Amino acid sequence: MFIQYSMTPEPITIPPDMLVTEAVKLLTEHRFRHLPVVDDENRLLGMVTDRDLRSACPSSMLGNEDRAHVMDLVGSTQVQSIMSKDFVALQPVSTLDDALMLFKTRSVGALPVIDSQGRVAGIFSLNDLMAAYRHLFGLGEKGSVLMAIEDNDDPLALSRLVRVLEEKKVLFTRLIRTEGKGKKPAMLYLRINTMNIRSVHRIVEEVGFTVHVPKVNE
Repeated sequence: MFIQYSMTPEPITIPPDMLVTEAVKLLTEHRFRHLPVVDDENRLLGMVTDRDLRSACPSSMLGNEDRAHVMDLVGSTQVQSIMSKDFVALQPVSTLDDALMLFKTRSVGALPVIDSQGRVAGIFSLNDLMAAYRHLFGLGEKGSVLMAIEDNDDPLALSRLVRVLEEKKVLFTRLIRTEGKGKKPAMLYLRINTMNIRSVHRIVEEVGFTVHVPKVNE
């Protein structure tokens, strides 16, 4: 759940006086899209993205003379003049939920991770977020199956379900309860490790649960 376990540690950083052309080359070579800009003590000053760098370069619509003039300007432009100072950052002890909310509200592709002194400790991207949630919810684990069970508002439903699964020696790794919202019914989601999903269906149905199958209007 904590960012420090899923971030990319010690990311490549650049100084504020690096030229834009050098930053473009760096992003191209390493095939990433975000560069933290730091001072001599690795404290975060700003962020530069591939979009910032593309915006600084001349448009292909320009004539040769104008394009050459813009390229001359870009060649002497430092990243500190185009970097974003209006950045938000995570800390190593921030959670995946913290990151998700920032990605949603700020519409960015990656977030810097800083320590208590403002020094860059890592970077956390949308890909990192998806990988972390895949691990958290067991997606892709060998033999794992996600099973949906209708929630009947029984406050003891989770404990009842756990008890019967343990009694029947059904290996499970995750159990989640969600509230109903709109057309989405309240559900219990169970991730189990089995090659015989139908036998698990029978087990939970025998103790009063209903395996959920969506009704599709044809």
